[in-house]
Amino acid sequence: MTDTHPPAQVAVIGGGRMGAGIAQVFATLGSEVVIAEAGDQVAARDRVAAGLRRADERGKLAHSTPDEILERVSTVASPSAIRSSTDLVIEAVPEIADLKAQVLTAAEKAISPAAVIATNTSSLSIADLGKNLTHPGRFLGMHFFNPVPASSLVEIVTAPATADAVVDKAVAWVEQLGKLEIVVSDSPGFATSRLGVFLGLEAIRMLEEGVADAAAIDRAMELGYRHPMGPLRSTDLVGLDVRLAIAEHLAVTLGPRFEPPKLLREKVERGELGRKTGQGFYNWTTPTQGALS
Repeated sequence: MTDTHPPAQVAVIGGGRMGAGIAQVFATLGSEVVIAEAGDQVAARDRVAAGLRRADERGKLAHSTPDEILERVSTVASPSAIRSSTDLVIEAVPEIADLKAQVLTAAEKAISPAAVIATNTSSLSIADLGKNLTHPGRFLGMHFFNPVPASSLVEIVTAPATADAVVDKAVAWVEQLGKLEIVVSDSPGFATSRLGVFLGLEAIRMLEEGVADAAAIDRAMELGYRHPMGPLRSTDLVGLDVRLAIAEHLAVTLGPRFEPPKLLREKVERGELGRKTGQGFYNWTTPTQGALS
């Protein structure tokens, strides 16, 4: 590996659920982490604090307390305020290509040419997102999964311009986080979203057609194929709006087999976005969270 040392300083752009999770795992590793959040910076840091408390309750923090780790996490209002000494920047804003490109460009201007820049996109082209960067060779995808602290996989996505040494660094950092990586080439949906969304969309069509209820469809994959979670419950956790946006992008780039079902569009229009709104394919407001709606 080119560099076996953890990044001393990490910047995460976006303090939502994914960004906070990424910040948590790097802070736990020992990195100093700055979250660039244009909205509620207190809420972003609070998400990290809540995640650390949950990890501590599960016995996952071996050598530090949640408060000790949280001391390594700070916030700024803009990517332009990221420290020039940052080793790794990870962008984790919503799946809007123009927004991602904008914050990536702003971050590059703030850091040194030696720093690595990554995007957490789950489907957008790495080459397209990095086309306005001055040094595209240090840019790649590091696709984490929700919830970040508990997930074991990171999908590393390489564009044609990505330098081999940058890929080596990303692989080493993922392994230091205690996670496993797959390295894939830049392609719509990469490996995980392309397969996961396709399965999720077909499950929604089956529900739409009355083949079975949500619980039965999920149980078929959990028990029949040993999936840890069924595709409809997984869609609730990811967010129906997020899955819809990815499906629309894949339908444009890969064809009509990814066309979103009418039921998915209707639920998003009604604001039934999954766990984050309390209702998706399951009801998340009941005493038994995630009960069949």
